Formats: sequence, C-alpha cells, structure tokens
Amino acid sequence: MSELKPPVAARKPIERSHHGDVFADDYEWLRDKTSDEVLDYLRAENSYTEARTAHLESLREAIFSEISGRTLQTDLSVPARRGGFWYYSRTVEGQQYAISCRVKVAGDEPPATDGEIAGEEVLLDGNELAGDSEFFSLGTVDVSPDGRLLAYSVDLIGDERFTLRIKDLDSGELLPDELPSVHYGSAWSADGSTIFYSKVDDAWRPFQVWRHTLGQAGDVLVMEEPDERFWIGVDLTRNGQAIQISIGSKLTSEAWLLDANDPAGDPVLVAARREGVEYDVEHAGDQLLIVHNADASNFSLATAPLDSPGDWTTLIEGDESSRLLGVDAFAEHVILYRRRDALTELAIMRRTGDSFGSPEALTFDEPIYTVSPSRNDEWHDTRYRFGYTSLVTPGTTYDVDVVTGERRKLKQQPVLGGVDLSSYTQYREWATAPDGTQVPISLVARKDVAKDGNAPVVLYGYGSYESSMDPWFSIPRLSLLDRGVVFAIAHVRGGGELGRHWYDEGKMLAKRNTFTDFVAAAEHLVGAGWSKPERIVAQGGSAGGLLMGAVANLAPRAFGGIVAEVPFVDALTTILDPSLPLTVIEWEEWGNPLEDPAVYEYMKSYSPYENVTAQQYPRILAITSLNDTRVFFVEPAKWVAKLRATATGDVDVLLKTEMEAGHGGRSGRYDAWREVAFTLAWELDTLGLA
Repeated sequence: MSELKPPVAARKPIERSHHGDVFADDYEWLRDKTSDEVLDYLRAENSYTEARTAHLESLREAIFSEISGRTLQTDLSVPARRGGFWYYSRTVEGQQYAISCRVKVAGDEPPATDGEIAGEEVLLDGNELAGDSEFFSLGTVDVSPDGRLLAYSVDLIGDERFTLRIKDLDSGELLPDELPSVHYGSAWSADGSTIFYSKVDDAWRPFQVWRHTLGQAGDVLVMEEPDERFWIGVDLTRNGQAIQISIGSKLTSEAWLLDANDPAGDPVLVAARREGVEYDVEHAGDQLLIVHNADASNFSLATAPLDSPGDWTTLIEGDESSRLLGVDAFAEHVILYRRRDALTELAIMRRTGDSFGSPEALTFDEPIYTVSPSRNDEWHDTRYRFGYTSLVTPGTTYDVDVVTGERRKLKQQPVLGGVDLSSYTQYREWATAPDGTQVPISLVARKDVAKDGNAPVVLYGYGSYESSMDPWFSIPRLSLLDRGVVFAIAHVRGGGELGRHWYDEGKMLAKRNTFTDFVAAAEHLVGAGWSKPERIVAQGGSAGGLLMGAVANLAPRAFGGIVAEVPFVDALTTILDPSLPLTVIEWEEWGNPLEDPAVYEYMKSYSPYENVTAQQYPRILAITSLNDTRVFFVEPAKWVAKLRATATGDVDVLLKTEMEAGHGGRSGRYDAWREVAFTLAWELDTLGLA
C-alpha cells in the first residue's frame, strides 16, 4: 500500500426511523450534487483513484490499443428494408458516434456491407449532433411511414430527458417543431401529420402520451397513467394499422390501440388490467396475437378478433419447459421468441388464412449461444432477420426464408488483429446452491488454460427483473482471455434464464437466493478445479451492483476483488423514498418497506450499505456517473465512505465518478473503450496479471 491517503467523508448523521427501527445514516449528505462540498469530495475520490491506478497507465493504453486494433472502426450495419428504402448505420474511424443513413431500394437484396453504398442519404450524423458535448444519446430515430420526415430526440447530459425535433428529409431542413423533455420512443400517424410521444413525471416515470400535430401549437394529452407503479409507452405496429399505447408495472399490464389513420380518434382498450396479469399485443392484420400469463406462469399465446380484442382464444398453451417471450407477426407467418433449457429460441409458424402451423424451431450447432430477433419492419416480407452470438462467436446477422427454411449469413462482426477465434472454447457448468438448486454457469477461456485450480477468473452476475445474461461475444473481453483469464457468467435466480419461476425465486422475500447463488457459483469454480478465491474477481452493474455489494458482505473471502458498476448498493434508502425516481415502480420487484415491516426487515438484512461490518473486504472498484437518473451516484459514494470507515485490515477501495455521463457511462465509443480498458486493467492487476 502506498502512502497515498484516501479522502475521508465527514460524518453528518441523519436518523431514519421506520417500523420502530432507527438507523443513523452518516453519509446521506452526499446526495446533493449541487453542493460544492459534495462535488469536491467526488473530485478528490477521482484524484485518489487516478493516483492509485497510475501504475496501470501503460496497461490501459495497451488494452485500449487492443480493442481499437481488433475493431473495424469504419464499418456499417446490415441494411434493413422499410418501404422504398434500405436503412443502416455506419461508423467512421476517429469519430465517436454512428451515422444513420438510407439508400433507395433497387432490388430484393440489401446492399453489400463491405464498402461504400452508392446513392447514400445521411439522415443523422451523431458526431455533428453531439458537437462539443461530453455526452450524447439518441432517444428515438423514427422515419414517417411515407419516408418524408424524420423524428429524432437528443440527450446531451445523460439524464434521459430528450428534446425531439423533426427533419424534412427532402429538403434537409429542420421543421420549427421542437418538443422538450420527452422520453424514449415515438410513433407516427399513417399520413405523417402527427407524432405521438411520452413524457416523464418528477420521478422520471413515463406517465403521459401526447399527440403533436406538425406545425401546430398546443399538443394534446392522449393518455395519462396516475398509478405510480405503472409506466407508459407508445409505438406504431409493424403493419402500420395502429398506434399502440402500452401501460405496465412489474406485474400487470394493459394495452390500447388507436387507428393510425385517425390520429385524433379514441384509443380502444384491448383488455382491462388485472392485478398480476401481464400481456403483450402483436397486430396480426386481421386479428391480434396476445402473449399473456393469465393461465400459465411461463405465458401462453392467444388470438383475439379486432372488433372484440378482450376475447382471447388460446393458440399455444404455456408449459413448464419453455418461457414464451414474445411474437413477431407478418402477413404470412409468425415468429415465436422463447426460452428453453437456459437458451433462447426462435420458431417459425406459417399462416394459411386464419390458421397457424406448428412452431418449427431454428437449430444451431453450438451448445451455448444466444439467438434473438433483429430489425424486421416489412409486413409482407418472407424473410426473417435474426442475430446470433455466443461466447466464442462474434455477433452474426442472418436472414431465414420462412417458406423454405433456407438460412443466409449476411454479416459477422469483424475481429481484426490476427485473432484466431478457434483458440477459445466455451463451457456450461452447474453450481449447487445452498437449497440444492442447480445454477447454470457459462464460461469461456483460451483452450490452453489449464483447469489446475489456479486460473484467474472474472465472474459476472446480474439477477434481477427477469433479465437474462445470455452468452455474448465481446472484443474487449479478448484482452482478458489472451492473458489467461477465464470469463464466467453466473445465471443466478432473479434473472429469467430458466423461466418465470427463476425470476420469482430471486425477488421480493426470496432475494437472498440471488446472492447465495452467486457465491455458490464462485465456490463451484474453486471446487471444480478452475480457480481459488483470491484469483476470482466478481463483476456486476446496476442491480448487479447490488449483487456485488451483497456478496462483499456475505462472503468477502470468496473473492479477490469486486467491480461494482453504477451499483444499487443503498437499496433500502432508495426504496423507502417514493419521491425518488423509479422507487414506486420498484416496489413490485423488491417489496414495499414503507408499508410492510417484514419487507423492511428483510431488505435491511441484505442492503449492502446497511450491512458493511468490521471485517476484511476484498479489493473493490466502484464506478458511477454523476447524472445517472436510475442509480444515483450517492449510493456508491456512501458505500465507499462507509467501507473505508468500517472495514478492517488493508482497506483497498476505489471510487470513480464520471462527471459527464448517465447510467450507461460514457457515450462516445472511444471514451467507452477507455473506460472498459480502465476496468480491465484493474481486474488484471487484482488477479496478479498486470
């Protein structure tokens, strides 16, 4: 340990009292990001982190060079057809952001992606829009059905509040219409005269849908959701027939449809909300397809007539072996998106009139992979586009002919720099949780890494919101693998990898399963002969950061280091305060500790900040963003301050705050690569590989 001294946050106790329990919070004062004292403290932490990691500068530069050298920096996506144009994005070496483009359709096949495309029309240049801003993000990029107008929205701060503008694509000029403080997404009317958008309330909850008629002042409120548990969104159906307004909480949903040819008309309710019933609507032209859990926890598929959308007839019954995630409907076929055996699956159902054929699943050779829907805008298309990846296979775009089943590979993510992908291999293993549950683990390593009990490991986890950490390929990860590191994903409960029950068993009053599953995964890697505790670094972000904080308290000796990115480590304080962004929405995930003493007691038993104790902790790197509106910077700031004041032994805890970023960190790709290089270098240093 160097002679550098970390910043010391002042203790200013504020008492919090609920259900007879009084908690003295020494560091809640750090919440005020307008305070010079708080900002000075965060800058001091950044300076300390910079000094403590200065010896890794050359390694960081080497990793950044590896990432940039392996990435085809001037590249373009596979063009996707919509109407009379092929739409795509491209990147240019040296530029931070993508450029959105299109070209007129000149045949059935998309333009080649190995060079410049003749006749290209630039819709948006992210680099021009970003200007000198330290942050840039797009909330919507939405072309009107006739192809004449472009709606796009921009966030230059990172707080996820966007300004929406309209561009005339014929003239290239911006229309005078400008809509501030809108949320993600938008939807055009069929004639392009009207655009629908959503707004957020003071708690950053999208709660209203508005209608804006081009060239007119005085937007019209179409729908408002008063229940603070619910969010609202708007979209145009694939066939262009309806504007769909979706309302949902964590457990309950409701949908409304508005004739896209009558934007001033009244939305029609599909089915009234019922507590605990979730459903999604897909417009299938002459009928609706409804994915719902009214009669099966893993969701069923039903049909409904357009003139009586609440009358559902079961098409596919839900079962225990697969979780139905969604459907994509087209004029002559339907694609099912499912989850089975901890893997994703796509299946084709062909249409003949009103009837649907049996699902035919697409099959793949690798034992571990992820397959998912890609962009499919054309209602009458007979080809379906999907993405495929694995831990050893770069992201690949395919078209499948839904009539013949013939599959065509359109493009695979290039990996430059002489990388031999055949030198890596992937594994699926299973850990045994304390209650006997088998927890899947996906691993990737170089083939020559020995299973000798000494391999360095980065173990990644999330485990919330039914979000699945499906295997994915990563160019930055190669910088770990090439140095002998094994990368592993613990598919813990609270995610959705094994169906709805996997989620239910890792939320609310069963949340501890998420943490004990992750510890069991680490212990399995030791017991199976991969590694030893001091050679394992745990990593997770957001709700996965809560996981990191919880396992740091629960099993600090199981890990040599922990990376917590935008970590939700002060969970109880946040969920107790309904005035904070997203808190009320979160009650159906964590429980309501304000009203329920049992939930309060349970959350307090695992919330990382409250449970920091006088014990030896592993090395910890916490990364946050000042403008994050989902997990406030104050959570890791408080956590780090308490760790420093409480932990015993050699306390090695760092806090890094991005002063111009949101929940996803730095927005420019080169900036993001440098941030990844920073984290990877710290991990390698912790594993003794720096």
